[in-house]
Amino acid sequence: MFHALNGEVLGIIGTTLLMAFCSTAVSAVPGTVLGLLLERARFPGKGVIVRINHTLMGVPPVVMGLVVYLLFMRNGPFGALNLLFTVRAMVIAQILIITPIICGMIYSAAQSSAGRIRAFGLTMGANRLQMQILLVRELSREIYFAVITGFGRAISEVGAVMIVGGNIRYRTRTMTTAITLLRSKGDYADAIFLGVALLLISFIIQSAVAALRRQKEQPDENF
Repeated sequence: MFHALNGEVLGIIGTTLLMAFCSTAVSAVPGTVLGLLLERARFPGKGVIVRINHTLMGVPPVVMGLVVYLLFMRNGPFGALNLLFTVRAMVIAQILIITPIICGMIYSAAQSSAGRIRAFGLTMGANRLQMQILLVRELSREIYFAVITGFGRAISEVGAVMIVGGNIRYRTRTMTTAITLLRSKGDYADAIFLGVALLLISFIIQSAVAALRRQKEQPDENF
């Protein structure tokens, strides 16, 4: 079927990257903000909220896919939007999966470091806005790893994507759903080809992001 790059394979790769990048980009902002707010906030029932977030971090993707499917099915509350079996529905499912992961990772990182960072900010006379900027800057490494983890989850997801996307050829077929289909057909050579391609793409993207991050930090180190 494949064995080499062709129009269909490039389309599958493009769909996979579009879904992964969009869902990660959208999830990164609320995930980061909610993680920092959750660490900062003090209110009754906070422990319950934290446990709910931890539960959502480990929720089976097929469950989240089923929730999105029920919301956007023809008779569902948002059925009129006609989003089911589209890339947008896949992105929505991924956002619901990724956001709690990013939020939980940043919350844990902030819990262990935010107090020390705020104490340093107070000694420097930082105001509230400066304190938040300092907190984000000092936790940038943890935020980076949380976002990369979210991206890795997005690009490797199968269950939710299969349910809400339908694995439609030339439309919503991703690398992971294509691998699942090829495996079921006994076409292991093409499944391995796509699997290796997925690993290479993930490695290249993460290496490029890491290189850009090092380049951005270089002036600070030299200074």
